[in-house]
Amino acid sequence: MKELLIIIAKGLVEDPDAVNVTVDEPNEEGVTVYHLHVAQNDMGRVIGKQGRIAKAMRTVMRAAASRTSQKIAVEID
Repeated sequence: MKELLIIIAKGLVEDPDAVNVTVDEPNEEGVTVYHLHVAQNDMGRVIGKQGRIAKAMRTVMRAAASRTSQKIAVEID
């Protein structure tokens, strides 16, 4: 899952070396939180107009996680 998020993010940004993902352990509800970190200049590219790109990334990640019966959340930092 982490690799999928990195591949998606690196395709969107100008500085792919600055892409970093940290993973929190599942909380009491069983949700694993993925924190996506990108360069400050690339935040707009990752979020998109009115958050459309961020929403699409979260949808793709949730769909991939559901195939393995996981619950995830993606936060962009």
